[in-house]
Amino acid sequence: MKIFKASWLITCDDSSTIIKDGAIVFDNSIIDVGEISFIEEKYPNIAVQDLGTNSVLMPGLINSHVHLEFSSNTTTLQYGNFMQWLNSVIASRDVLVEKATTALMGEKLDDMLRSGTTTIGAISSYSHDLKACVQSPINTVFFAEVIGSKGDMVDTLFADFKSRLNEAKGYLSQNFIPAIAIHSPYSVHPFLLREVLKIAREDELALSSHFLESPEEFEWLHKDQGSFLEFFKNFLGQETAVTKPMEFLNQFSQMKTLSFTHCVEASEKDLEKIKSLGAVINHCPTSNRLLNNSKLDLSKVEAPYSIGTDGLSSNNSLSMFDELRNALMIHETQEVNEFAKELLVSATKNGAKALGLNKGSLVKGYDADIIALNLPNHVDEEESVATHVILHTKEVERVFIGGENV
Repeated sequence: MKIFKASWLITCDDSSTIIKDGAIVFDNSIIDVGEISFIEEKYPNIAVQDLGTNSVLMPGLINSHVHLEFSSNTTTLQYGNFMQWLNSVIASRDVLVEKATTALMGEKLDDMLRSGTTTIGAISSYSHDLKACVQSPINTVFFAEVIGSKGDMVDTLFADFKSRLNEAKGYLSQNFIPAIAIHSPYSVHPFLLREVLKIAREDELALSSHFLESPEEFEWLHKDQGSFLEFFKNFLGQETAVTKPMEFLNQFSQMKTLSFTHCVEASEKDLEKIKSLGAVINHCPTSNRLLNNSKLDLSKVEAPYSIGTDGLSSNNSLSMFDELRNALMIHETQEVNEFAKELLVSATKNGAKALGLNKGSLVKGYDADIIALNLPNHVDEEESVATHVILHTKEVERVFIGGENV
């Protein structure tokens, strides 16, 4: 059992409680949280480790949506338009994936750990990132992804998906949890969708899908028009979308853990449906900006939202603090201090909900995934703490996963 004391304790609980001169008692899970005077009186025989002036303790950050298999990209892919980006991905995919070795992805995971990420939702198209995730101390919910809309290929694609999922299941542990990703409504055949959802329900696996990321996707799914029409004709010989957005969402009933990523073109009815499904929206603001897509309208989102970096195919960083700074800046109508608190909850508690985990809050009984950091100077007002944590944190001082200092 350990006790750590900090100048500020950001709990990311249901009330976004912040405790001045707070302390946390933990082993592999959180035992108690409170002001240092309360903790010292309650646990008089346990030494308190004081992290010093301007220190902060908070839950480890949870990156609910990241692609590691394109981690070799820096300047290869083309930004500014979704279709230009997609075509550049297809043209360079094989080279980028080959360069993204287990060692390189391991380095990116180490960088994420140093910047305070303790848990990821890894979307895996090929399972090339499997070993890197298994070897990392970071908690991983590993989403084996299914993709393919050609009817004559569904049996082969389904067999490949099941093989990758079963391989991931072989590594099941406290820190590595297999899950399922459905690429998107425009890219997954109804047969594949039905059969994969059946597996997710039977095995009670977390499930995630991209949904309405771009104007081009909206035009294709609603009208069978736009840039996607030429794309699908050229690559797959298709002239109509395989499913409509609401038809797609209606398939996801009775899922234990469910999230949809992006949703920037989702209608109010789509967003209402997502909320009714008990799903979380994975918000990836930097990726949306670089591909010149819309900004998620948080005023219309009633479902909880989490924060993801997406992959280095559409971002220049996998740091959650970089992502939080970008989110703080692009949602310019939000009051900055209250929004900073909301963002920290989204990057912790809501991320845990998106992945189906008992993490993300400094609350009794939750997993002891904790980060410690130091602010550059004194903060007088509680209402400013979250803002300054987001603005000034590049790397953290300590990372605990399951109570162990990693």
